[in-house]
Amino acid sequence: MEQQLQELRALASRAENKRTETGIPRVAMVQGEIPEHQLAAVYDPMINLILTGSKTMTVGDRTFHYDPATYFVMSVDLPAVGSVHPAATGEPYLAVSLTLDPAIVAALIRDLPVQVCSTLFGSGFSVAPVNGELLDAWIRMLRLMERPDEIAVLSPGYEREILFRVLQGSLGWMLRDIASPDTALSRIGVAINWIRRNFTEQIRVEALAEMAALSVSAFHRHFKAVTALSPLQYQKRVRLLHARSQLISGQGNATSIAFSVGYESPNQFSREYARMFGLPPSRDLAKATRELRGA
Repeated sequence: MEQQLQELRALASRAENKRTETGIPRVAMVQGEIPEHQLAAVYDPMINLILTGSKTMTVGDRTFHYDPATYFVMSVDLPAVGSVHPAATGEPYLAVSLTLDPAIVAALIRDLPVQVCSTLFGSGFSVAPVNGELLDAWIRMLRLMERPDEIAVLSPGYEREILFRVLQGSLGWMLRDIASPDTALSRIGVAINWIRRNFTEQIRVEALAEMAALSVSAFHRHFKAVTALSPLQYQKRVRLLHARSQLISGQGNATSIAFSVGYESPNQFSREYARMFGLPPSRDLAKATRELRGA
């Protein structure tokens, strides 16, 4: 398996210290030190394979550590905070990712026999060790970067193979759930998508529960299981992540941004911003500016 990892590292070695497109639909890569504020984001559903170094991701009160030759799956949009670390031998962090398209997953699942979900049912993200078959599929996919004229013809098959190998593994139930409309995870996904599109608005949990076709108590329980957050906590983190992005990109001052993301009190915004990111907005902006200059 080490030989497979070495080939993948060589193929992904052109990645930059930010999300780097490969020219292959939904496939990206990243390498090196990444400023902390760039790793605090609402992540799209994805499969992420760690090739070198390690990564820590925290969602709500759950923290996962990803080492080389492991992959993680996010099955819903999740506000997360992360950090990446080089290998003990000094090689920079390196990873590749495949953004999940539920329609493609559903089409693949229709061709497979029905399987029973894992006892891990409910969580929206988890980690597992990679195997040789999954690495082979990734190698075939990334080799297309050297043959761009073949991408349109071959990448759909390689994407299905990556998804198939994940479906066969311990996290396969997560892919099945996002493509199955009657699972609790997919129902919670409907509410999550609404919050993401309307994060500046006041939310009513009763309305979200109705949207998900669940009772209020079941909705609360499943939402927390999937995201490690309550619906209000989820909305708050989405607001604060949008605010931080606007602040660092120079789209306004703390007060104007607070109002733009749905806060009625700039003081409350500053308190909650500092609680989430460790610094008030002005000091966090100064820190992010130093990180960007260093990078």
